Amino acid sequence: MAILHCRSIERRRTARAVVSIQMVASGVDERKEAFKFETRTVSVSRHGGVILLEAPLLVGQKIDLVNDFNRRKATCQIVSVRFGKDGKLHGAFELLCADGNFWSMAFPAAGAKPMKRAFVAKSVVG
Repeated sequence: MAILHCRSIERRRTARAVVSIQMVASGVDERKEAFKFETRTVSVSRHGGVILLEAPLLVGQKIDLVNDFNRRKATCQIVSVRFGKDGKLHGAFELLCADGNFWSMAFPAAGAKPMKRAFVAKSVVG
């Protein structure tokens, strides 16, 4: 009997970077109550990222984020909520409307292949 592998192929629009950036998240919950909390990113990409959540948010919920590093603001939409390997609640989001380069980072062009590292043999002195 063949063993099936159930790993899905990652289909991100751009590469992601594992980086921790302090953020402030705010919005209105399903009970129409305003919320605001400090958080940090787990990873980011040109089109979104993953933040740590204090409480579950709904998929499709819109939130506002402020990047503490550069003070830029963005409106985002939650696309996934799950527990990470660290046991903490993670919220994946996509940027809907952001001020310029929200992350102040350069990302590779969509579909770009990773650079290959050149192998340099070390000489052994004996």
